[in-house]
Amino acid sequence: MAADQPTVLVVEDEAAQREVLTYNLEAEGFRVTRAENGEEALVLIDEESPDIIVLDWMLPNVSGIEVCRQIKTRPETRSVPIIMLSARSEEVDRVRGLETGADDYVVKPYSVIELMARVRAQLRRARPAAAGLRLEYEDIVLDSETHRVTRGSKPLKLGPTEFRLLTTFMEKPGRVWSREQLLDRVWGRDIYVDTRTVDVHIGRLRKALCQHGGNDPLRTVRGAGYALG
Repeated sequence: MAADQPTVLVVEDEAAQREVLTYNLEAEGFRVTRAENGEEALVLIDEESPDIIVLDWMLPNVSGIEVCRQIKTRPETRSVPIIMLSARSEEVDRVRGLETGADDYVVKPYSVIELMARVRAQLRRARPAAAGLRLEYEDIVLDSETHRVTRGSKPLKLGPTEFRLLTTFMEKPGRVWSREQLLDRVWGRDIYVDTRTVDVHIGRLRKALCQHGGNDPLRTVRGAGYALG
C-alpha cells in the first residue's frame, strides 16, 4: 500500500457486487479491504482503520443497520463516513439509515459513476488533504496541493515524512494516533519500520514546528500515542 492512499472498506455479501465495487474503487486510486458480513466488518474496522465504509444494509446475521449503529456509537470510529447501500427505496428506510448514523444512502441498483462521486465527496470531508485541500490548526496552515506549511505566516521546512505526519494530525485534531496507526498511515502497511522510528520523526516534526518559536502543539499520550492539541 502506498502511504496516504485512502482506504475504503466494502461490506457486501454478494460476491459479484463486491468485485464490481472493488474494481471501480481501485481504479479511482483507493486501497480496498472487503468484508462479507457484519461480524467480519467490525473486526476489520479495528484492524484497518478505513477512511470510508461502503456498507450494504442486507447482510447475513448482523445487519448493515446494526453495523452502522455500532460504528457510530464508538468514539474511535464514529467519525468514519458510512455510505449505506440498500434495495429499500422507501423514504422511511432512507430516514432510518440516516438516523442510525449513515452519512449517505444509495438505493440499488445504483450508478457506479454516481457512487464513486459520493465516495470522493465523503473522502473530501474525512481526508481533506487527499483531495488537495488546505488545512488549518491555530496558526499552522498546511497546503496539501503545494506541499507548503506555514506557522504564523512564516514558512516551515519539513521533510516528506514529517509533512505526512503533520497532515495526518491536522486532518483530525485532538485524535490520539498510536504508533502502529501512524506507521500504517504515513509509511504504508507493506513497509516494515520499527515503531521507534515514529518517535524519531515526531521529534523532528516538533523541532520543525517550533523553528520560529511558539508552543509545541503535539501532545504525547502515555501508553497511547500522539495527538495534535
